[in-house]
Amino acid sequence: MADARRERFTPPGHHRELGAFRDHWRAVAPDLGVDDAVRADGPLSRPLEVFGRRLSNRFATHPMEGWDGTADGQPTDLTLRRWRRFGRSGAALVWGGEAFAVCPDGRANPRQLALIDPARARDGLRRLLAELRAGQRELGADPAGIAVGLQLTHSGRWSRPLGAPAPRTAARDAVLDARVGITDDRALLSDAELIDLRARYVAAARIAHDAGFDFVDVKVCHGYLLHELLGARGRPGPYGGELRGRTRLFREIVESIRAACPGLGIGARVSIVDPGPFAAGPGDGVGVPVAGAAGIGFGRPGADGAFELGEPLEFLRLCSALDVRVVNLTIGSPYYCPHVQRPAAYPPSDGYLPPADPLAAVATHLRVARACKAAVPELTTVGTGYTYLQEWLGHVAQHEVGGGHVDLVGLGRMLLSYPELPRDLLAGRPLQRKLLCRTFSDCTTAPRNGIVSGCYPLDPHYRALPEAADLKAIKQRLADA
Repeated sequence: MADARRERFTPPGHHRELGAFRDHWRAVAPDLGVDDAVRADGPLSRPLEVFGRRLSNRFATHPMEGWDGTADGQPTDLTLRRWRRFGRSGAALVWGGEAFAVCPDGRANPRQLALIDPARARDGLRRLLAELRAGQRELGADPAGIAVGLQLTHSGRWSRPLGAPAPRTAARDAVLDARVGITDDRALLSDAELIDLRARYVAAARIAHDAGFDFVDVKVCHGYLLHELLGARGRPGPYGGELRGRTRLFREIVESIRAACPGLGIGARVSIVDPGPFAAGPGDGVGVPVAGAAGIGFGRPGADGAFELGEPLEFLRLCSALDVRVVNLTIGSPYYCPHVQRPAAYPPSDGYLPPADPLAAVATHLRVARACKAAVPELTTVGTGYTYLQEWLGHVAQHEVGGGHVDLVGLGRMLLSYPELPRDLLAGRPLQRKLLCRTFSDCTTAPRNGIVSGCYPLDPHYRALPEAADLKAIKQRLADA
């Protein structure tokens, strides 16, 4: 698999000169651009008003699901270390730096942070903020120029609170049901259960507010519960059918949080389009679309192959009407279309080889973000998909922000290996090439196999953990299979 991938695609980091990368980028995305130089006083350093804060720059951290909390939902030293590094990154928007489950059975893994005991949850969140602020102080950063949020989530179909799949779904789908072992309607959440979950989101938001967070992210992405509801056209009753029904729970959660927590900002990370499920094809392991997955979906490609943006743009207009003025745009799900959701040269253990140049997936993220910003310009948007650009991340990011195509540049995996990247770009310093994420996908392969997530190839702290040897053995077994 690795040899086939290397023969087909050239990663951006292999281009040692901007001109070579520009030629590659133009060949893949002739409608997109790249700046000649990243300026310390350029668009990425412009201030921006968000959640009552005047942000000092245009970088955001994406939320993480680290597999490194305790069984009762509390942060460990690894979690706190990650948050301290978020603080050292220089990014002015910490977008829900942790995926926080609103109830125990909504966790995607047994060690995800979660609302189990309210008092202890509040204490744990305060500890996260304290570490973040400590990292900021190490840089001499002004906390007033940084906004910090917490992502609120229920994993729905992808719930694994004790390790084994324990799905709770919004709608049936033949392909996705098979992936998590659903054979009948017992996994479906009732309307009454959805109403009960609304109260859990409000309780989690109140705890985040009390702990000192500036905002919460009502998560609507990556195949988790609220995202799945957006595509639940066949669900009967008030939470399915037409778009108004499919967005009902999101509206109710936002309105309830607003009433319970005046002054708390609300954002939404949303999978604004979705290519649908892929799987490894026979023989070469290259990803191919899976037939028969028509039961659910939101923003799927139409007959011409282009994403249907009608409903997604309606959703963004709903966000604006609800005063959810900051949206974090992503695509699809890491569980069934990782090649687009998280462009990478090296697939995770449960993935497949990319069916096209991963740089084309980056271009898809940028084009979709551009379309959303153009259609609903009053929203502040956070873009996704930048990590795969590697050495040339700043050049493309500056082009997109400077052109008004997106407001903030979101980074996820890159900050595991190189948390100081935003700080270095903003200071006009050369990038530390040895720290750049090369999308080996170990940070996904590890948790898929029950190991804490981190950058094992490039972060010495993780490379020295006993789990590094376990991960190496798992990868070897997969390579030999």
